Amino acid sequence: MSLAEYATTTTPIGPFTTVVDAEGAVLASGWTADAEGLRLLIHPILRPTALRQRDSLGSVTRAIETYHAGDVLAIDDITVRQLSGPFLVHAWEVLRKIPAGSPVTYTTYAERSGRPEAVRAAANACARNAAALFVPCHRVFRTDGSLGGFRWGLPVKRWLLDHEGSYAP
Repeated sequence: MSLAEYATTTTPIGPFTTVVDAEGAVLASGWTADAEGLRLLIHPILRPTALRQRDSLGSVTRAIETYHAGDVLAIDDITVRQLSGPFLVHAWEVLRKIPAGSPVTYTTYAERSGRPEAVRAAANACARNAAALFVPCHRVFRTDGSLGGFRWGLPVKRWLLDHEGSYAP
């Protein structure tokens, strides 16, 4: 039986829950209080069989609080562990390199991921991302400028983009 820990943090846009492994790497996260729902988003090879609630996850919780308070770079050094095929793993790494305050279109994201013709695959990488915020899929929008989809709702995505938009790199 593998055990992971989770904590829920109050944010301006609702509860934010993070699931971490024994080393403290983020396995899943999002604007929800449903830790079990997050557990199910984790790739089966990494998925813990049990969860233990904590009041805080130390540096991970501090990064969440600091990010929402205005330091949009606070999430950048948090370790994330996700597993899938080579393209998705690479695409998630590329997402982590999209700077706060500089969102891109799915077309640009596909190009940066090394497969310019694979716009749908790039969108799929965003949809399958279990570690929201830390792997900032909210920084990708449709080519026509609309927000597109977001697991945690378009009002949350809009808030995040506005929040990061005030950051000047």
